[in-house]
Amino acid sequence: MINSNACAGFVFDSTSPHNDTLVTQSLDGVRFKCYIGLSLVVVLLAITSCSKSYQPKPKGYNRLNLPEAAYQFLPDTFPYRFEYSSHAELLRDPSPYSERFWIQIHYPELKANIHVTYKRINNSEQLLKEFLNDSYTLTAKHQIKAYAIDETYTRTPSGKTAIIAELDGEVPSQFQFTMTDSTKNFLRGALYFDTKVQNDSLQPAIDYVKKDVMRLINTLEWKN
Repeated sequence: MINSNACAGFVFDSTSPHNDTLVTQSLDGVRFKCYIGLSLVVVLLAITSCSKSYQPKPKGYNRLNLPEAAYQFLPDTFPYRFEYSSHAELLRDPSPYSERFWIQIHYPELKANIHVTYKRINNSEQLLKEFLNDSYTLTAKHQIKAYAIDETYTRTPSGKTAIIAELDGEVPSQFQFTMTDSTKNFLRGALYFDTKVQNDSLQPAIDYVKKDVMRLINTLEWKN
């Protein structure tokens, strides 16, 4: 008598001496099919996850607490006068080559400095040319790291002309300017940040101090 059992599409004879072999083959077939099925699921999941469109994270900036702009006038002991930020400290220029009326406008919270240098021209065309060339050289030395240097001329409300250079890229100085009356006074300023943070992350602080520099430029007056 033959007993028939269906298993994974096979019919087995329980009286056959080869029955155990057939059962083993049947179970191996089931395991193989299950393995194939799981493999297909894994592949489908991988394809699905890879097909999702990549969404880049928006550019982020360091969180900075930037105070509302407020200004004060420079002391009367200088041959020039302008407004600078009330949130900054007025210091002597720390350079070993510093001259009497060179100053540093220091932002302790932002680790930023505006270096201001002053020269007397004394009606000398030679000195004026020398000072202008020096200013150009100091700006041009950043060309190695700068993506671009955008130089513009602007006229202040009082009719003075300023040469402004804005530098893009991982440069230590992002904003520089020169002002002169061509006969007596020559003034140059440069913004620096004393930090290793990349300029992309510093951008809010750079823009903030740039506005203060423009305030300085637009309120500059000569005293002689």
